[in-house]
Amino acid sequence: MPPLSPDEIALLFAQLGSGWEIVEGKRLNRTFSFKTFPDGIDFVGRVAQLAESEGHHPDIHIHYTRVTLELWTHAVGGLSRNDFILASKIDVL
Repeated sequence: MPPLSPDEIALLFAQLGSGWEIVEGKRLNRTFSFKTFPDGIDFVGRVAQLAESEGHHPDIHIHYTRVTLELWTHAVGGLSRNDFILASKIDVL
């Protein structure tokens, strides 16, 4: 399966909540800020449970009270529908 085309990416990106960005046309990134380090870690735990249930795992970067998620599909070398589905579900968290 090839990665999504730029037009497909634009269509799906328009449906995401604010805060997400497309990086190099190949990854979705979003940084979340929390009041405390434990709040950020709690969020990471909830993302991990969701990702495991979806079978689709983001790269997670933790810097004190900020958590950055990076979504892309390694198998296709870019973005797939699964990245946008997971991003939407993370927005609900």
